[in-house]
Amino acid sequence: MSEALSGKRVAILATDGFEQVELTEPRGAVERVGGAAEVVAPRGRGEAIRGWRHRNWGDEVAVDVPLAEAQERDYDALILPGGTMNPDRLRMEPDAVRFVRAFFEAHKPVASICHGPWMLVEADVVRGRKVTSYPSIRTDLRNAGAEWVDEEVVVDQGLVTSRSPADLEAFCREMIAEFAAGRHAGQRAD
Repeated sequence: MSEALSGKRVAILATDGFEQVELTEPRGAVERVGGAAEVVAPRGRGEAIRGWRHRNWGDEVAVDVPLAEAQERDYDALILPGGTMNPDRLRMEPDAVRFVRAFFEAHKPVASICHGPWMLVEADVVRGRKVTSYPSIRTDLRNAGAEWVDEEVVVDQGLVTSRSPADLEAFCREMIAEFAAGRHAGQRAD
């Protein structure tokens, strides 16, 4: 599986306050199997967004592609890291919501962890889907029509979700498998 994602481009949608390991670990997992992972953010190319590490600010990560220029058609898959601030800020950005929804409309795989599924709620793509997340947003997911379960990783036809950084090993494993599989007919935006 060392080249499972060879030739594939993966977008990582994030902004200030992303949970640091929820961006760096999945990005590293994609790159270890031959994929290219690009940080997409509502900032300029080369500017930085800052991570959150448990209870303090973490490291800065350079923006590869400004959100205003990002197009789903340029990517094979999408990663949505959590952190409470990151998705809460992104869901207020219409371009970010449209970007997420476009992956579902194109049946492309999406992986979202911790509070990241708030973006799935905002994009209205979880109705009838089985998901997990950080427990504090389970009611939001249920109210959006999802079947929420308390499991380390859930895979539902191209949609991979996990609860927290403690689940990163399982999350990355299933994420790579779904990204390698490519488009899924069951990945949809209703």
